[in-house]
Amino acid sequence: MILKYALCLFFISTYAQNEKEFVQIFNTQGNLQSKGWVQNNEKVDFWTFYHSNGNISKKGHFNHDKKNGYWYFYTENKILLKEGTYTNDSANNWWTFYTNKEKKKIQFKNGVKDGYALVYKNNRLEKAEHYSANEKTGEWTSYFVFKKDNPNVKF
Repeated sequence: MILKYALCLFFISTYAQNEKEFVQIFNTQGNLQSKGWVQNNEKVDFWTFYHSNGNISKKGHFNHDKKNGYWYFYTENKILLKEGTYTNDSANNWWTFYTNKEKKKIQFKNGVKDGYALVYKNNRLEKAEHYSANEKTGEWTSYFVFKKDNPNVKF
């Protein structure tokens, strides 16, 4: 009988420990800093983080306390700064960076530039670059020359 009771308690505590819960974290002034899901004391699923003025600073997904999936980052004035994909806390695939004057789309692999970088001004492609392990290995300021040098590249 005691063994049966002990097994029952073990399963109940294991279930409670694995249960996912929604949490909100506040700073010392009582302002919301972040909110999202926790399981086994780790961030999981969707999280939102806030600037001190209450506007969203970033939002995206976690898996075992590591950024995974698509993320968005904003200024305190709600302007999108950058967006892209994380895999185990490292930037991967295409990321887009925004400024007042231009938009850059850059390929990452394991957190470093690795692939192409495209620079747009006024929604027009101005320049293409190529990176290998964060080192620039090529640059083109003409789309036609770029396509001639890289006929199989598709964006």
